[in-house]
Amino acid sequence: MNDLLPDQTPFWQKIESVFRDHFSRAGLKEIRTPLLEVTELFSRGIGEGTDVVGKEMYTFLDRGERSCTLRPEGTASVARALIQHGLLKQGPLRLWYSGPMFRYERPQAGRLRQFHQVGVEFFGLSSEINDAELISIAWDLLNDFGVKDLKLELNSLGNQEDRKKYQDKIVNWLENRVELLDEDSQKRLYKNPLRIFDSKVPSTQDLLKDAPLLINSLCNESRLRLEKLMDILRALEIPFSQNFRLVRGLDYYSHTAFEITSNQLGAQSTICGGGRYDSLINQLGGLETSAIGWAIGIERLLLLAQDSFTFSFPDVYFVNKGQNAELLALSITRKLRSKGIFVEIDNSSSSFSKQFKRADRCKAKWALVLGEDEILNNELRLKKLGRDESLNEIDKTKEVLVPINNIDILIKTILA
Repeated sequence: MNDLLPDQTPFWQKIESVFRDHFSRAGLKEIRTPLLEVTELFSRGIGEGTDVVGKEMYTFLDRGERSCTLRPEGTASVARALIQHGLLKQGPLRLWYSGPMFRYERPQAGRLRQFHQVGVEFFGLSSEINDAELISIAWDLLNDFGVKDLKLELNSLGNQEDRKKYQDKIVNWLENRVELLDEDSQKRLYKNPLRIFDSKVPSTQDLLKDAPLLINSLCNESRLRLEKLMDILRALEIPFSQNFRLVRGLDYYSHTAFEITSNQLGAQSTICGGGRYDSLINQLGGLETSAIGWAIGIERLLLLAQDSFTFSFPDVYFVNKGQNAELLALSITRKLRSKGIFVEIDNSSSSFSKQFKRADRCKAKWALVLGEDEILNNELRLKKLGRDESLNEIDKTKEVLVPINNIDILIKTILA
């Protein structure tokens, strides 16, 4: 679990501002849920047999002997909130969330034990056009971040009857190869065989490359639904490929499953994963409700997007020294900030040379200087700093004297 230090937080703030603006333009509403939930929510919502529930959750008893868990993902908490507060009675909902999640797993690049996700969830929207809108929001967002080499992979999980038909087929196929499965997958074979596709064991994944495909078990209605979705994506000019190995192991998933990947970091990796889960609300105690969503890991997104970020730097770094100068500098700083000027004030009582080094380090455009001598002369010194590479050497040494009591001239000079 990492601290986010002051030199890192501007990147996080940039990411957050981009997706907030993007979701606002898409008409999505934000929902915020607690970090801590009762454990049963995730055992029912994610599944007892999953690695997340069985091996990765931070679970403990509180003082009331209740089993509590730090949320490992966002969807179950959002679904619980909608049921608890009766929001599903209001009609279709387009929601987004973001925040920290917690999983006890091996830390690696872009993946930590406290990690952050941003996600979008649609409820009460069942048609292919809604699936396409949800996918397009993720696709456009990642393009807004400048992520390169994006690939959309798509599959259909079919309806419940399709999945049952495929489940029987895959069990028959795996029974003849059971000794090649890892131990956890052998235990899942008769409980929920589709969860075997979630296995992270390389030998099991190699075995599944030759397994029967779910697409061949889809009924005509499910196939037609997938064809309609693909037609919409083509009309939207969102390129995609079908990945027939893309399977979700939980019973409440149905029809659309998708991932957006990029090889920008080297090996192809998933940035965004999503799918339709029409049975989840009912499984958690609510009425049968259509639902589809996706989630993006912010740490991984940051690795992909941070090189494309640009940041604003201070217009002014206020260098000041002396008791009278400090108070006057603070007063002037407030007036400049009220006019929309980005001012960073030193207030360290350090020597002028140290303060000028900080001014250069923060990449301010101007250094505004006020000391006891300036007060005696009733003037402020405004010194151009060398952040702008287009400036010639004369401009970089440019210094302007401004009367202390003439803030309008000061503002005009700074903004010129």
